[in-house]
Amino acid sequence: MELLTIGAFAKASRLSPKALRLYDELELLRPARVDPDTGYRYYAMAQLQQARLVAWLRRLGMPLTEIRAVCALSPADAAREIRAYWARIEAETAVRRDLAAFLVDQLTGESRRDHTTMLELRYSAHSDRGHVRPANQDTVYAGRRLLAVADGFGPAGAPASSAAVEALKFLEEGEEIAAGNVLNLLEDAVRGATEAVQDVAEGSAAIGTTLTALLWTGSQLALVHIGDSRAYLLRDGELFRITHDHSVVQSLIDEGRLTPEEAESHPQRTLLLKALTGDAAPTPDLRLHEARAGDRYLLCSDGLTGVVPDERIKELLAGEDPGQALIDEANVAGGPDNVSCVVADVVLPTHPPVSVG
Repeated sequence: MELLTIGAFAKASRLSPKALRLYDELELLRPARVDPDTGYRYYAMAQLQQARLVAWLRRLGMPLTEIRAVCALSPADAAREIRAYWARIEAETAVRRDLAAFLVDQLTGESRRDHTTMLELRYSAHSDRGHVRPANQDTVYAGRRLLAVADGFGPAGAPASSAAVEALKFLEEGEEIAAGNVLNLLEDAVRGATEAVQDVAEGSAAIGTTLTALLWTGSQLALVHIGDSRAYLLRDGELFRITHDHSVVQSLIDEGRLTPEEAESHPQRTLLLKALTGDAAPTPDLRLHEARAGDRYLLCSDGLTGVVPDERIKELLAGEDPGQALIDEANVAGGPDNVSCVVADVVLPTHPPVSVG
């Protein structure tokens, strides 16, 4: 068997020696031989095809954990996974494209609001204690503008989650919200929620809450996210997660040191990197989403996502009365945590259209 040094193999595969050493550590691309005395790595010519596939997938932007899964599949299954990955990227790119167009309109004064079709939300909220926890520390809210889920923790978790959501409810009042100001308005509201939770927690980092909320303008949804509650979008039959967990295990997944499957049983899966607590104020994720008629949004606490896989969430979310169906599914799976869901449909208005110019 012809062996190449790590330098020669790096040149042939267009991967750097540093990348090859990382892929060895992650068991993504192991060398054919390691010198027992020097620790020097050697690779077989037959490994070039897999190495080039890894290089191409990295250029595509695929995370290491997904690359590892793709490399373990047959060519047909690998092609299917790559196709599905790229479909997700295109959907996410479309959302960013809409945001870019909106920003260009705002900066140039070429606003499209005069000919924007106003839409409405139909919404429902559900929350359940589950089968294990002695009390429900989740708080949910659904109104004509504001959708929110907060998952409290610690000895005063319920008051903390309630305080965070209450601090946002003023957004339901007053005049219609201008799309150009919605992210600033939501950011200010989160500062108020942070102060409200700090009052409840009295300086304790062991008391706090996650917060995931959507604010409706009539044609767009502004998202704020802190913690590991989640927001999903069901569009044209496809499910997209539009939040990124601020958790220890998610950071390990991002670094390629854990697979999503390994994360499910990781001992630190409940540890958060960001939350609203009595300690320092975290920086939230803020994002703007262009809404379409037919979109269905889901906000949920990790009492759902911890026991119900995304594929099953997609199935149930597409059905009738999805909020209650998702709660029931979590409880059938053991109900180990409080579980909360807010579901909102974007629909055409039932009353005559009103000018938004």
